[in-house]
Amino acid sequence: MSALTKNDLINAVAGHGLSKRQSAAVVESVFDTIFRCFERSEDVKIVGFGHFRIRKKASRRGRNPQTGDSIEITARKVLTFKPSKGLKLRLSQ
Repeated sequence: MSALTKNDLINAVAGHGLSKRQSAAVVESVFDTIFRCFERSEDVKIVGFGHFRIRKKASRRGRNPQTGDSIEITARKVLTFKPSKGLKLRLSQ
């Protein structure tokens, strides 16, 4: 199983008539915009692809699997993704 890399995205954008340098700038700009939204705890919704959401998880009690001791798991933010109906349909075909 292979993974799509940033370089793969740049090459794909370049395949639509842009130079590699222009394509890299476009990809970096898109990622930068998305990262800035996440830093402001804003959701990112890409129609036809999916919805990225920052979710706050409360602190909770947990267990250390090695020792069995009870520990406090701190509150944190997590990124969740919900695919769009269109993406789900494409994946199921």
